[in-house]
Amino acid sequence: MAGVLVIDDDAELCQLVAEYLAGDGYAVDAVHNGIDGLARALSGGYSIAVLDVMLPDMEGFDVLRRLRAQSQCPVLMLTARGDETDRIVGLEMGADDYLAKPFNPRELSARIDAILRRARTHSKSERTAAAIAVDDISLDRGARIVRRGGHVVSLTTMEFDLLECFLRSAGAVVSRETLVRTILGREFSAFDRGIDTHVSNLRKKLGPTPQGWERIKSVRGVGYQYAAPVL
Repeated sequence: MAGVLVIDDDAELCQLVAEYLAGDGYAVDAVHNGIDGLARALSGGYSIAVLDVMLPDMEGFDVLRRLRAQSQCPVLMLTARGDETDRIVGLEMGADDYLAKPFNPRELSARIDAILRRARTHSKSERTAAAIAVDDISLDRGARIVRRGGHVVSLTTMEFDLLECFLRSAGAVVSRETLVRTILGREFSAFDRGIDTHVSNLRKKLGPTPQGWERIKSVRGVGYQYAAPVL
């Protein structure tokens, strides 16, 4: 039974979430402040943390930043509806996904399922996965390390998975729908901009190709194309 840690100061919401997720086979613990939530998340006893941005003693972003410094525990951020800035900041800091309040518990459960399913798939395949290299970028899936020109580039879990998909498809156009389904693990919606935020963050971290070209191109109305290697 996967353990879910909910860090939110709304006790009633936590109770409703716990009851719903229990029906889906999850064991849920709730903490109502950031300091205790961070300590519990760092204990290593949970498969995923559901973290609210607005907490009474410590912002959810501070909790996420401190957690990421020591742990790769998956994190799903809860943000205020319509606050795109919070969502972008959360993803940039290493959150695996976000969900706007108020939300349908069924969608929360589906998002958690997708994150944990992806984590399990990676765990099974990482030890046998071969390294990938395109131009000056090399990706070692087993060690979860990416290098550009020999120097390590720090990527979030989502950015790493996104880059792997691009490297394996270098030169070909990958649709947004494909990326949403394979990287985010959920059904495609034209209004879901989560994958675009991850691509934007990845672009900034990788920079242009050695030849000065744009490394990841947007293909209007379709998706993205990673620059093919120069032979």
